[in-house]
Amino acid sequence: MSQAATDTHALGNGLADPRLIVALDVPSVAEAEALVERIGDEAMFYKIGYQLAFAGGLSLARDLKASGRKVFLDLKLLDIDNTVAKGVENIVGMGVDMLTLHAYPKAMKAAVEAARGSDLCLLGVTVLTSMDAADLRDAGYAALPQELVLHRAAQARDAGMGGIVCSAAEARAVRKAIRPDMAIVTPGIRPAGADHGDQKRVMTPGDALKAGATHLVVGRPIAAASDPAAAARAIRTEISSI
Repeated sequence: MSQAATDTHALGNGLADPRLIVALDVPSVAEAEALVERIGDEAMFYKIGYQLAFAGGLSLARDLKASGRKVFLDLKLLDIDNTVAKGVENIVGMGVDMLTLHAYPKAMKAAVEAARGSDLCLLGVTVLTSMDAADLRDAGYAALPQELVLHRAAQARDAGMGGIVCSAAEARAVRKAIRPDMAIVTPGIRPAGADHGDQKRVMTPGDALKAGATHLVVGRPIAAASDPAAAARAIRTEISSI
């Protein structure tokens, strides 16, 4: 497996599992810092997306890295080749661990070239986990979600990307379609009994790993819990035997 998929470094008491990525989907850096503090050593890997990035989250990403944690920038880049490449070059300089871009062939090839020689794991976003077949039709796609996911996964593989972002429902099929060293990062993870929210293609943590996922992105089930550390610990316990 890739370095991103096999890293076993953990913080503090050694309990944190790098397969669990906690989504810092909160409005401010202060709230994100408070959440990280409450979670403590129960997690070591954090995702920063649009909401937090535009509220000072890029500086927080550097702080998290300085503290020994791992950072996934979920920015879903897509632009002309040169713009993507220049953006990736600067992100490489931040020292973060993962970065998403939409899985369009030219954008992926530009990003791979810009990140060459670095440890940055580039992830191709296939089909958002909030979308189902009806949503794809509305967006002008004739393919079913799994068909489009597999098509884009193959393009990411051919472009030399480090991994794929897809629903856990497609992880098993994607694993067969990509290189064995590529990461499979799955959002839409919900512990048994949890509210699905706006996610339409979801799976429990244990089932997602059994299906071939290497990393699980968990947001609201941890962030909205009365005890985020306990929520993270429960998920870590579920995946510890996988």
